[in-house]
Amino acid sequence: MSHPYNSRGLPGYFLGLLAALVLLLAGPAAAQNTRYTIQGRVTDASNDALPGATVRLLNTVVGTSSGTDGRFAIDAGLSPGTYQLEISSVGYRPLRRAITLGAETTVAVGDVGLTEDLVGLNEVVVTGTSVATSKRQLGNTIATVSGEELRTVVPTQIDQALQGKFAGVQITQNSGNPAGGISVRLRGPSTVAGSSDPLYIIDGVIVNNDSPQLLDLGGYAQNRLVDISPNDVDRIEVIKGAAAAAIYGSRASNGVVQIFTKRGRDGAPQVTVSSQFMVSQLRKKLDVNRHPFRFTNTVATDLSQVPVTRYDYQDQIFRTAVGTDDYVSLSGGSSTTKYFASGNYFRNQGIVDNTNFSRGGGRVRLQQTLGSKASLSVGANYTLSQSKEVPNGGISEAYGALTGFIFSNNFIDPSRDPATGRYPSTALSIARTNPLEAINRFDFRQRTSRFIGDAQLNLTPFEGFTLDYVLGYDASTQVATGFIPTGSTAPTYTGGYARRADQTTILVNNDLTASYRRDFTDWLASTTTVGGTLQYQQGFATGIVSTTLAPIVQTTASGIAVAGEARSERSIRGAFAQQTLGLGNRLFLTGALRVDVASVYGPSNRTQYYPKASVAYVVSEEQFWKDGPLGRLVPQLKLRASYGQAGNLTAIGPYDRFTNFGPVVAGTLPGLLPSTLQGNSVLGPERQSEFEVGTDLGLFGGRVGIEFSYYDKKVTDLLLRRDLNLSSGFSSRFDNIGNMRNQGVELLVRGTPVQSAAVKWTVTTTFTHNTNRITNIPNGLLTFPDGFGLVAAVEGRPLGTYYGTYSARRPDGSLLLTPGGLPQRERGTQGTFGAPNVPLRGADGQPSGTLLNGVLGNPNPRYVASLINEVELLKGNLVFRVQFDTQQDFDVFNFTKRVGTRDIFGGLAGYEPELRGEVAKGSSIAAYNTFDKWIEDGSFVKLREASVSYRLTPKLLGLRDLRLSLAGRNLLVFTKYSGYDPEVSAAGQSNAVRGFDFVEVPIPRAVSLGFNASF
Repeated sequence: MSHPYNSRGLPGYFLGLLAALVLLLAGPAAAQNTRYTIQGRVTDASNDALPGATVRLLNTVVGTSSGTDGRFAIDAGLSPGTYQLEISSVGYRPLRRAITLGAETTVAVGDVGLTEDLVGLNEVVVTGTSVATSKRQLGNTIATVSGEELRTVVPTQIDQALQGKFAGVQITQNSGNPAGGISVRLRGPSTVAGSSDPLYIIDGVIVNNDSPQLLDLGGYAQNRLVDISPNDVDRIEVIKGAAAAAIYGSRASNGVVQIFTKRGRDGAPQVTVSSQFMVSQLRKKLDVNRHPFRFTNTVATDLSQVPVTRYDYQDQIFRTAVGTDDYVSLSGGSSTTKYFASGNYFRNQGIVDNTNFSRGGGRVRLQQTLGSKASLSVGANYTLSQSKEVPNGGISEAYGALTGFIFSNNFIDPSRDPATGRYPSTALSIARTNPLEAINRFDFRQRTSRFIGDAQLNLTPFEGFTLDYVLGYDASTQVATGFIPTGSTAPTYTGGYARRADQTTILVNNDLTASYRRDFTDWLASTTTVGGTLQYQQGFATGIVSTTLAPIVQTTASGIAVAGEARSERSIRGAFAQQTLGLGNRLFLTGALRVDVASVYGPSNRTQYYPKASVAYVVSEEQFWKDGPLGRLVPQLKLRASYGQAGNLTAIGPYDRFTNFGPVVAGTLPGLLPSTLQGNSVLGPERQSEFEVGTDLGLFGGRVGIEFSYYDKKVTDLLLRRDLNLSSGFSSRFDNIGNMRNQGVELLVRGTPVQSAAVKWTVTTTFTHNTNRITNIPNGLLTFPDGFGLVAAVEGRPLGTYYGTYSARRPDGSLLLTPGGLPQRERGTQGTFGAPNVPLRGADGQPSGTLLNGVLGNPNPRYVASLINEVELLKGNLVFRVQFDTQQDFDVFNFTKRVGTRDIFGGLAGYEPELRGEVAKGSSIAAYNTFDKWIEDGSFVKLREASVSYRLTPKLLGLRDLRLSLAGRNLLVFTKYSGYDPEVSAAGQSNAVRGFDFVEVPIPRAVSLGFNASF
């Protein structure tokens, strides 16, 4: 594949052309313009200053932001005439004022009061590359949250902070590690083999959010959004539906999350300093076996026992962890030049002893206005993150700390022998690692160096026309090292283990967008947008594993090494056109078409088209509504509907359409060995089509805002591996053969039950219900390896369904025990898919026939909801905030309990009844393979966030304000689930294996104390 930039130099060509346009536009204009100063102050409904509001002159690139006192000043060279001044802020209704620039060069607009907008019909969002649109025109939902709302508590990463803030979004923290991976699902999963995480765009830069497992840490993998400091975020927009995401084409089937970072403001330099001190603890311990005796042997008829001393390994594995989050920023500028710079350092210990994560970095942004027709913005962010890991094991390796704990016999003291310095083996019946040795002697680390930069040129050559160019660059290198010393209790690496792996990923995106808006009459407005994109991604990965190490040396050079390397590249070329017509400022019709050419597919399927159409009708703008009683009861009402298509690139790699070959040495001769995966040159992208209908309305004078949506999302041509006959020479190949459907409703309600000069109480609640079903599965069943063959795609069932053997039962539902009083697996005739299993009984009333497999549970919640209460006192200086999240009616496979209560391990309290003689000896091993026993209801309600903050305005040391805060996260969990936490998943960011609990690090309870000061 040729590099798309080598031959034509497109970025340089674009930049050169645009630079020439800038000179043409800015040069002549400068001589004709007069220097004007436009001043004013932005306030809220209580006449208090509203900082951070955006102030701009429409049809120009001139704009600014209000300062901490709400004041703004625009100083720019402009032609005399009448302009529209627009003032907007997230959560408020935008306001426009006509101003006339004439002989007076200083124009004062006075106080401009913005009123809260709980419905958000007039909120301005970015629906396509650099294209800003009012929400009233959209036939789909776009959710927005401000950076201040994200920072009410101290999250380690951005997507963690989004939990509970949006309807239609399920955000799950898979691990309690300090850089624990987060899974984000917008309206359910959209693929099986690929990732269902959305496309992330930061300031116009398409960023890499892959979560490579360079080390086997037991399924846990870092999510790369952990590289971005939440303190730098100004606001986030979440695009959920295909009709909204269609403009992004083949990368948008999982939705789009747009992150906008802070920028400079007019005025004197302003410094902000913040610091947080955090404490994290294990919220809940597992109940361990404390019975003072153990069986002498495993013979069923021998009930003799010997006395033992029991140990709770959790007391030595977990600790109280501390951390800090420090941040400083500088912003300021004039009406023509604005700057912003920040630095951050975050360090947090993990609750597993000897683990930690740190992140340090800096961000800069420079904005320069070039006359009144052009502006240039350049930004850069560098981050260096490092982590000290303790492997968790369990998925494919046996050297984990927590898996070592659950496989241990807890009557063995795990402490190191003070005389020899060696750790004892803590598992008698199976080879597993001593958990304390894994913590204290193993050395696993990861380091990521990442740069994200962008350059953006914005032109407004004439009224109504804008031209935007964005060049984005994201380059990251992740390096991982692992070391297990010789002579350890790690069963497969007694001779030692060393690994070094790295992955470098480079993403470049070029986007050129032109938009023209014109009001033909007072009732007909038109907005036409066209754009093109050129995207390129390149990856390099290496891995070296050494065994049989020399003593002491930790590098891969000290043993017998096996190396591997992979390189990849892919490109996407795309273009789109979109037309919006506004009729009477109340009816809006939009149609668009996106075309993409992606290199990962064969020539016959490389070019794909993605259409979209939407309609929005603002009923409350009709005169009959305004003048009638409905207008007083429901002052804002919008009906909307949309349809769109989008694609997915994550299900296959850049070269998976080919039959690949790997190097092999036969004797002394080098050669090539074909892969067991057969290529398929006619593969096409997975394709999503979605229909959405909904309404946005305001009630009781705007005191209550409601957003409701129903969606029906169909995914066709799923890329799945189809098993092949061995005579073909291959074991499987990818085919477009599966289908998936998500249907659901989402509801968001915001209200202010109390709003006065003394008290303001705001309530926000979200509700999401999604039903998932997958069809056209090969042979009706496809199992996934990370779930030990117990998690599957089952025809007509939700993705990730638990599937396996189950208990034999009587007609009344009680267990059918063996003559010896033991539980047993059901047998009979296995039904084909769509037909039920038929249990069979022999003459003795016991199960007969073949072992039966069936559906055991569903990890997908029936609904997800949140409730946020915020109370402001003392004119907003004292703020209390509480957020509850819930997921209801979903199942968790408690593999932890299954292992910990088996007789040959028996470290959990669930094994005690067998020791006490309350059930027959051997019951635990008999129940081990009746998998339905280990499926538990994972429903929970979490006190996700709670905080109190107080703002002071001391007049010393140049302080503008000082805010003190106390916050907590994951403080309480109300659940019947018996494990650590029903939210974690041992398979990490796996899209198919969810709710699989195999001693993953639990999510800790965290409390932070901090301050934020502005100078």
